[in-house]
Amino acid sequence: MIIAHFQAFLKEHMVFSPAILRYDLSMSNLITLTSCDLDGYLTEDDMKELDGIHQLYSRYLDECRLYDKNGENGNTLALLSRQCGKLLERITAQRERIHVYSFETPSEQHIEAGRIIARLRDPRTSHEEFIYYIQRAYELLFSHVYAAGRLKDKRPLIQKTPVTDPCTNYAVHMIPDIDSLIHDSVMCVMLRGALLPSMIISKEIQDYSSDAYLTPFALFRIKRDESCTESSMRYVLDLDKSFFNLDELDGKDLIFADPMNATGGSLVTIVKYLESTGIRIRSIKFINVISALKGAMRIARALPQAEIHTLWMDPVLNERAYILPGLGDAGDRLNGTDGEQPRNIIQLIADYGQNIVNLYRNQVRKIEETVLS
Repeated sequence: MIIAHFQAFLKEHMVFSPAILRYDLSMSNLITLTSCDLDGYLTEDDMKELDGIHQLYSRYLDECRLYDKNGENGNTLALLSRQCGKLLERITAQRERIHVYSFETPSEQHIEAGRIIARLRDPRTSHEEFIYYIQRAYELLFSHVYAAGRLKDKRPLIQKTPVTDPCTNYAVHMIPDIDSLIHDSVMCVMLRGALLPSMIISKEIQDYSSDAYLTPFALFRIKRDESCTESSMRYVLDLDKSFFNLDELDGKDLIFADPMNATGGSLVTIVKYLESTGIRIRSIKFINVISALKGAMRIARALPQAEIHTLWMDPVLNERAYILPGLGDAGDRLNGTDGEQPRNIIQLIADYGQNIVNLYRNQVRKIEETVLS
């Protein structure tokens, strides 16, 4: 039914404007979007600002080469870094749907975010530490996305404690009331690196809600073609290896939690496909640890119902569409690398280890239901 509906849509409308989703029966149920399609959403002013930050970061890279060679000019490197940060802050401030934690919070919180990002960037950070700092990052992000704006609207959380002398003790805590923001939300997972961050956000929603609301999950198998350059990148959504219920997505608030937003292509491909099926998406929250400016700007232009929330904004992409300065492949650093056979989602969950699986046991069960049913 999904495929038939999509074919009918393409026959009637043929293309999106300005981007095109391509449906190729010879390649099974694959939906494809390209970099050229994405750049069609950007305005002339957008391109000028992207060019300006690229020129500044080129100077920064020159200083990186000098510093790598002789360990000197650290002050110049720091100065150019601050200039990049100020320019990024000015550009994102003009776009109300791009929210950068490190630009919108007091300096004390900014410092904490910077410490986490520094540890995530460090090649010496172990796999276990990397998972820990990703969890810390998403706890900060969740509070900023959902709770910070609801501090005036609180509800009492009455918690029984283990103390029973002279009677059973209860503690009362006032927490932000975010029920209206989360009760129609669906956690959408762009597979692999987004799996654990999605589980973290879902658990935060469950813990904050008054009724322990457990988000439904929609699981999408989407990949970039790593043989392409940034300017020729292809994004391929494989419907045969995706697991979702369109009825559960219709009229809902969709949440995507992906540690890295490089180009924005994966999110735009998925959302444009969902819209082509005729469902109505009420809102989209895209929650990242690091986002590249270009990826954030593309999403803001392509998806008017989307809000981008990122802990840290990085300036540019390299030719391979990796974020600079970035932190490498977040998916591999979270999940480890595959052997000869790529692991499926159930195997990935098992590889997280018993402690993490127990911590997110409700989310794991929901994901298993989504895949196995």
